[in-house]
Amino acid sequence: MAPKVLVVLTSHDKLGNTGKPTGWYLPEFSHPYEVLAPHVKITVASPAGGEAPLDPASVEAFKNDPISTKFLKEKEELWKKTEKLESFLGKAGQFDAIFFVGGHGPMFDLAQDPTASKLINEFYAHNRIIAAVCHGPVALSHVKLPSGGYLIDGQRVTGFSNEEEDAVGLTSAVPFSLEDKLREASGGNYVKADKAWGEKVVVARGGRLITGQNPASATGVGKAIYDAIFGELTTADEK
Repeated sequence: MAPKVLVVLTSHDKLGNTGKPTGWYLPEFSHPYEVLAPHVKITVASPAGGEAPLDPASVEAFKNDPISTKFLKEKEELWKKTEKLESFLGKAGQFDAIFFVGGHGPMFDLAQDPTASKLINEFYAHNRIIAAVCHGPVALSHVKLPSGGYLIDGQRVTGFSNEEEDAVGLTSAVPFSLEDKLREASGGNYVKADKAWGEKVVVARGGRLITGQNPASATGVGKAIYDAIFGELTTADEK
């Protein structure tokens, strides 16, 4: 049987009080999907279930990206018919990995979603792979283990940087700084690329914790998930 990956999308479609639409970010699903889909069974969930909002800005920004345009044209059912996240509670053992797609939407719903937190704890308890890209790591940033410590305490992690948030003009639109929260929860172990928008994929916990900084890191996160599932683990904790 093929390994199974649970992909989690946001259900949130409004960007703070800006009046602009938001959601999940196209290449952060399409690129890992391109890497993983031939080898694993992918199930897609969201907090509310049903259609998960796709950020229209990401469609426009990646209209010349063949992987994203193909995905947009052929795989619509993946995000139009998501399963409700809570239906997977108690089922972490049936999956090899959980992957949180980014976009600004997760900053508003997945950041402190109790169901997501429980599910992440279950994946952790089963020693499964926990992965996220761009704003997706916000789903991990508030999670505490039964011991009371943060899930990512002492672990090298990355995610959308303050510099990148400033560059897109949305620092005032998000409820808090993702970089600052990841730095706090990891005990100062947040890392990022040398330059904004550069690729940065960080692999920690022996391949069981995978985070990517931004859209440019999406393919790398997909490859890191593949490597972790199929045993091709890197010896370093960072790529």
